[in-house]
Amino acid sequence: MVAAQPFAQAQNPAGQDVKDAGKDTANAAKSAAHATANGTKKAYSATKNGTVKAADATKNGTVKATDATKKGTVKAADATKKGTVKAYDKTKSTTKGAVDGAKNGAKDSPKQ
Repeated sequence: MVAAQPFAQAQNPAGQDVKDAGKDTANAAKSAAHATANGTKKAYSATKNGTVKAADATKNGTVKATDATKKGTVKAADATKKGTVKAYDKTKSTTKGAVDGAKNGAKDSPKQ
């Protein structure tokens, strides 16, 4: 003989299964959200570290470029200074020769 169970008691295990399934879904969603948050934090940290490294490398490269430009400018200024001194000396020498030639020419020319 089969004993008849009350209707509410027969529904209880099915209702519990639905509640358990809902809890499982909620827990899975929380786990996924935590995993996404952790992945985002890791990606942020990696991006931040990469950005800091890139900024440091750029800064160091800029300092090196500035130093190289400064050295090149000093060398160019020195070369210009030397070239100017040589040109001045040559002009001075040529001018002195012209003046001396003019003096000698004036001495040698017949007086009228």
